[in-house]
Amino acid sequence: MSPSRNEKDSHITSGAGRLPGRAPGGAADAAPFDPVTLALTPRLAQFAAVARHEHVTRAAHELGIPQSSLSRALARLEEDLGVALFARHGRSLTLTTAGHTFLASAERALAAVGQAAETVRSDADPATGKVAFGFLHTLGWETVPSLLRAFRADHPRVRFSLVQNYGEAMLDRLRAGELDLCLTSPVPDSADLVGRRLDEQRLRLVVPDDHRLARRKRVRLAEAAEESFVTLEKGYGMRRILDSLCAQAGFRPRIAFEGEEAETIRGLVAAGLGVALLPPPAIPRPGVRELTVTAPRAVREIGLAWLAGRPDTPPVAAFKKFLLGRRGRLLRAEPQPPLEER
Repeated sequence: MSPSRNEKDSHITSGAGRLPGRAPGGAADAAPFDPVTLALTPRLAQFAAVARHEHVTRAAHELGIPQSSLSRALARLEEDLGVALFARHGRSLTLTTAGHTFLASAERALAAVGQAAETVRSDADPATGKVAFGFLHTLGWETVPSLLRAFRADHPRVRFSLVQNYGEAMLDRLRAGELDLCLTSPVPDSADLVGRRLDEQRLRLVVPDDHRLARRKRVRLAEAAEESFVTLEKGYGMRRILDSLCAQAGFRPRIAFEGEEAETIRGLVAAGLGVALLPPPAIPRPGVRELTVTAPRAVREIGLAWLAGRPDTPPVAAFKKFLLGRRGRLLRAEPQPPLEER
């Protein structure tokens, strides 16, 4: 599965009530507009209030503005549209055909604005707000669930929108405002992003269990110089790390297969299709041996990233503080190698 095309977003959203406005059937005693909606869309709200009451004075009283100001606003709206929205009958008004058409669209727009305002207020609530959180696929089996469980022990009602993807794609989503925070590797070094190193993860040379190196516990990466490698596609942090470590070991890896998920890569290794450099699995995979790489030092840094200068909502700030407080022990729940390999 390609994470760039098929990432899974786990959204948990709160329900939004009907925007106060015209009651079903056009009742004139409907609740007034939410102040935020009125502030964001004053002309539409003013038009809808007059349409609901069919009377400028009563609508002006509901909106809390002078009648003269409301009359001028309606006149400007009709002038801008180039069509009469109301037929005047003394102090009363009735909608024209054009007015009925415009009202239907105006009410939908007002409802959408009201719902959007309610959503952003809900997402920023310190107790029940939402965090859009991205992380690498290789952290999704055990590390992230453990982190979320620990955080929710003190923040049980905070909601999460979860995205698994490769590093560059998540950084793009940070820049687009689609994510608040992400765990990624390598730690980004970019002026528009803030990156904080939290932990490092040892990488293993993964070989088939009948491979010439399979009986070894430790290996220098240079000993795999003549092997065919199975690796992640370009754009993945692990691919850049592989290329860098192989260069330090004095060779360029010969790539036999490229994939998108670490466990698929392990499966290809188990089938005898090459060797791989990967982080440790959550569950041991049959058919392969995981060898400690002694030279060069084979690790990847795991860091937390967010968009520079972006203000945090209270739930995002709380989760960021929690993650930064796990520096050096972020991956503690990950499986450890047998004692003889340490």
